[in-house]
Order: sequence, then structure tokens, then C-alpha cells
Amino acid sequence: MARPKITLYLDTISPFAYIAYYILRHDAVFKDVDITYVPILLGGLIHKCGGKPPLEIKNKDKWINTERLRWSSHFSVPMTVPLPPSFPPPASPPLTLTILRALVAISQSTSTTPSLLPKALDVLLPAYWVDRQPTFDPAVLTAVLADRVFDGDQAAADRVVQQDARTSQVKQLLVANTERAYEDGAFGVPWMVCTDREGRSEGFWGVDHLGQVARFLGLEVPGGGSGSGSGSGSQTATGGWKAVL
Repeated sequence: MARPKITLYLDTISPFAYIAYYILRHDAVFKDVDITYVPILLGGLIHKCGGKPPLEIKNKDKWINTERLRWSSHFSVPMTVPLPPSFPPPASPPLTLTILRALVAISQSTSTTPSLLPKALDVLLPAYWVDRQPTFDPAVLTAVLADRVFDGDQAAADRVVQQDARTSQVKQLLVANTERAYEDGAFGVPWMVCTDREGRSEGFWGVDHLGQVARFLGLEVPGGGSGSGSGSGSQTATGGWKAVL
């Protein structure tokens, strides 16, 4: 029987995308799930859906800050308490555009096996959401990639940020990724397209729906039994799972 699969669409500007990414990467619940990470431009997705950026909605901007701290605490995800620099971001140009293009460029590299994309996300997401580094600054982005992704290879990091990320192919791929997310039903991030062992697929939005993700994929959760059941074990679930089951 096939392994369950998740495609996670994310933009590094979203604290909830970071939290979802961290959980999928580190929580044992997802150890037997094949996960694909797809960088998209959140602003482009929202525009395509005819929506309004969440931070421009009165009261929701304050709620987002409170909620990111709640969910990171529930699941023991490292998170800065003070907001990182330039957050909330300006509407234009998109703050993470250079980061996302660099991630797409890294995802397309054929010089490394396996792909360096998860390693780059492992580094860039906490660099902003934990260490409060202004990774949207190309110089900072290049330094972080050189030091922690390319093992000190400054030339490799320079090539990704200054050359590869600026090619029309990479720019078009980021647009295509965003379009693909839209076609898969996304209207925000984290958006997760989940495929169970029998090949059935559904989309889920947000950290607060990870319990539904586990249940749909038939995954065992701490103290909660198999996600494929009725969820009757939710009262004894542990950690962050108590909040989503």
C-alpha cells in the first residue's frame, strides 16, 4: 500500500506556514508521510482569490500575533516573542519575493541529491521567525545561505541569489507554483494537499486543522489513537495535539 503524502504550500512571511512546516518536519506523527514543500507567493495567491491581506483586516492583525504565539507554544515550536523586522510587511514589493525565488532556484538544482530545499527551509524559516534576521535583505539572505546551507561556499550562495533567482525560468516557476496552489484550492498558507494510502486527496488549511490531516491520513497521534478512527481518544491526546483533536 502506498505511503500517505502531503504537499505543503508555503510562503516564509507566514508564521503559521513556519509552524506547520516545523511540525511536519519534526513531529513523529508524520515520520511515515512523504512530504513535498512548494514555495508560493502568498500575496499573489490572495490577489488571485480576490481577497485582502490578513494584516490589512482590522483586529485580525492583532489576532495573528497572539495566535502565532499560542500555536508555537502548543507544539513547542521555537518562535520569537517580539515581532521580527519589517513585520507586518509593506504591501509592495512583496517582502519575501527574493527569498521565494531563491528557494525555487534551490529546488531546481540538479547538482545536489537529495534536494537542498528542506535544508534551506530549515534554515531560513527560523532565521526570520526565531532569530529575527532580516532575510529579505539579499545580503543577509546570501550570508545565511552560504553559512548554513552551502557549508561556507559563498560563491554558491551568491550564484543562487544574484543569478539563479533572477532568471525568467525561476520567476515563472514561482508564478506556476502559486497558480498550482490556487488550482489545488488554496486561498492562504499553510495549505496542505493530503493523499491517503488509497489515493484519495483532500485539501486542508492552517495549523489548527492538523488534527483533521492526521485523521484523514490515518496517522497515530500522541495519546489520541489512530487518526483514521472516530477521534474518541482526543481527550487523552498530548502536547499540541490536545488543541486540534
